[in-house]
Amino acid sequence: MDYRQSYCMTLRMNIDCNGCYQRIRRALLQMRELEKHLIDKKHGRVVVWGAFSPQDVAIKIRKRTNRRVEILDLSEASPAAPEGGPDGHMS
Repeated sequence: MDYRQSYCMTLRMNIDCNGCYQRIRRALLQMRELEKHLIDKKHGRVVVWGAFSPQDVAIKIRKRTNRRVEILDLSEASPAAPEGGPDGHMS
């Protein structure tokens, strides 16, 4: 059974230049299992949403960007939530 739970996962990554940002962005866009992503360059955070295996996604991002990836937070996203989350908009 290859069912994957929907998650919202926050990662800490070193994003110290535009090249790093672009590399991370390209890697995230290539991953079909991710529905949405948010890259916070200022705080070195990457948030991803989708139905995926958290460990697999963290390893994939690590391999594709050649950067250390630390999982800060992982929460289950409810599939019935309205677009943008419970408050109806993305921050």
